Amino acid sequence: MGIDRLNVSYDLVVPETRYTHNTESVDDYLKAILELSGPGELRVTSNVLADRLGVRAASVTGMLQKLAARKPSFVKYEKHHGALLTDAGKHRALEVIRHHRLLERFLHDVLDYPWDEVHEEAERLEHFISERLEDRIAAKLGDPERDPHGHSIPERNGTVKKLQEISLSSWVCGVAALISSVSDRDPAALREMQRLGLLPGVRVLVEPGHRGASLMVRIEESGQSIRLNETLAAGQFSDRFGETSLRVLVFCETNPICVADHCF
Repeated sequence: MGIDRLNVSYDLVVPETRYTHNTESVDDYLKAILELSGPGELRVTSNVLADRLGVRAASVTGMLQKLAARKPSFVKYEKHHGALLTDAGKHRALEVIRHHRLLERFLHDVLDYPWDEVHEEAERLEHFISERLEDRIAAKLGDPERDPHGHSIPERNGTVKKLQEISLSSWVCGVAALISSVSDRDPAALREMQRLGLLPGVRVLVEPGHRGASLMVRIEESGQSIRLNETLAAGQFSDRFGETSLRVLVFCETNPICVADHCF
C-alpha cells in the first residue's frame, strides 16, 4: 500500500525543474497577466490585475516586485506602468494553461464531467501535474488542439494556434458563421448554452433586427431561431486565452479576416 501511494503521488508533484518553487498564487498571477495583456502584449496595471484576481492592489504590487526580483525573473515591472511577462514567465504561464485545458478535455471526454464543471476542477489540479502525466493525458486524448469550450491548447513548446474571432453580437446579419469558442467562466451560462444548442462547431446565422438587449440567432442545421440576451451574446476582446465576460465567439468561414460588418 505504501509503495502504491508513493507511485500515485509522483505523478501529481511538479518535477524537479527550475519551476519547482512555484506556488499556486504565482501561477495564477502569470496566467492572469498573459490573458489580460492581449495579443499586443500590453502592460497590465496593478489595479486591473487586482480586480481579476480578487485581491488588494497593494498585494499585487508586492507580488509583482517579487516576480521581477526572482532569478530567472518572471515579469518586467515598473511602478505606475504595470507588468509584462518575461520569456520565462510566459513559458510558465503557457505551461499551466496547457495543463488546465488538457485536464478539462480529459475530465470531459474520459471521466464524463459536464462542460460546466471542468473549469473549476482543472483550476485545482493544473499546478500539480507532472510533465510525465501531462504527456500521458495528451497521448490518451490524441493530442487535442482545443478544450471542451473551444479554446486553443498550447503545444508542448508553447506554440498556440490562433484564429480570427469576434463576438457573436458583432457578427454581420445573414452570413453563416461557425461557433468557435465560448467563455468557461460562468457554469450557469454554459448550461444555458448547452440547452440552446450553442456549442463549438455549430453553424449559426444572426437574423436582422434591432441589436439592443437581445440578439436573434438561427441554428442552421435545425432551423431553430432563438433569442439571446445581452449577457450571452455580448463581450469585448480583452483576453488572449479566455474571456472577461460571457460571450460566444465566431469566425468567418469564407475568409479568415473578419470585422463587425464586413468580410474582406
